[in-house]
Amino acid sequence: MAFHNQLGEEGEKIAVNYLKSRGYIIHHTNWRMSHLEVDIIAEDNGELVFIEVKTRSSNKYGEPEEAVNDQKERDLLRLASVYLENLQLEVPARFDIISIIISVSKSNITHFEDAFSAISMGMG
Repeated sequence: MAFHNQLGEEGEKIAVNYLKSRGYIIHHTNWRMSHLEVDIIAEDNGELVFIEVKTRSSNKYGEPEEAVNDQKERDLLRLASVYLENLQLEVPARFDIISIIISVSKSNITHFEDAFSAISMGMG
């Protein structure tokens, strides 16, 4: 497995543990539809949360969260719509980004709650 894949998997494990420690209920990890994927689907105080995790070994080339571009946001919105429709859920939903930098000495995690919305993307 390539280093960036291993780093991504490690970051997702860190994110799941972080969310659980804050009382989130984890419903799915790596939920797929066709070629699209959402890293974590969780519940927080009755709200469904679709979470994209970005992990890097440094911020030398920018912060991890900067990798969530407009196309990725549109893909996550589409995935969420299909997920909610398939399960016939009518619950509030939000989109979070968890940014993780894993270095030799420590890991740094930043959680961006409600990072974007269908309205901000012109889809609401």
